[in-house]
Amino acid sequence: MKKRIYRNPVGVSRYTGLLLILPFIGGFLLFTLYPFICSFVLGLTEYDNIRPPEFIGVQNYRNMLSDDNLLNAIKVTFGYAAVLVPLKLVFSLLTALLLSLEIKGIGVYRTAFYIPSILGANLSVVIMWQYLFTSDGLVNQFLEIIGAAPVSWYGNPDSAIFIIILLRLWEFGSTMIIFLTALHNIPKEYYDAARVDGCGAVRAFFAITLPQLKSVIFINLVLQTISALQEFNAPYMITGGGPLRSTYTLGMLIYDEMFRYYNVGYANAVSWLMFVIIAIVVFAMYGVTGRLREDKT
Repeated sequence: MKKRIYRNPVGVSRYTGLLLILPFIGGFLLFTLYPFICSFVLGLTEYDNIRPPEFIGVQNYRNMLSDDNLLNAIKVTFGYAAVLVPLKLVFSLLTALLLSLEIKGIGVYRTAFYIPSILGANLSVVIMWQYLFTSDGLVNQFLEIIGAAPVSWYGNPDSAIFIIILLRLWEFGSTMIIFLTALHNIPKEYYDAARVDGCGAVRAFFAITLPQLKSVIFINLVLQTISALQEFNAPYMITGGGPLRSTYTLGMLIYDEMFRYYNVGYANAVSWLMFVIIAIVVFAMYGVTGRLREDKT
């Protein structure tokens, strides 16, 4: 009897698919799993990049309990995320609603609103942002024009964190695109039927749009929360963590412990603490919003 040859869409061998994903598997093992394990092991040691690592067990984690800088960094990070994420979701959704209108040249507006997300917090944007909020910057010049007193943006803890939040709020393009795609997937028949029943635009938004977007809102909520809890670039380049460590996030603390103080073991332990915090927050979101995301039958 002739041996039957297994065939699939990518080749005649059953091992073809495995062969094709070998580069991904190799990259994952080498650049993701291996550093992940090494980070956990280093978190159990005392290591300064000079002497060999010395195993100290959970001592680094015990030291966290008395580290005022760590407690402050956690407080700043959670406060920053609690303000930024809701603002970004609301602003992105409202912008997506405007850009979902079928008007002439709407593609140009969509591109213009997405550009800030491409630029991100790179050096040129940071220089521009720093100049906007200096004592004689454009923002204070505008305040003087309208008769308001200039603000010491970098000298006040509340205004300093506001600068970071405003920069990240400006980079809402990726969140907006996800909302915009979801809005286009809502059947127009729903709105036509609502208009026939005398439903206005505001009521249609709360009765049709929001319920249809609840899963997408949750996805954006999770993604933006994870990003906010990992914040590093913006406060590091704009305020340096000041004033009075009011913008000193967990990401900056990990960086300082690793590259300024060469406390490699402690830095990796804090990295794992950040990982656990983010995991707990995400699982809590799933638990709290679980019923809200279920489709009503």
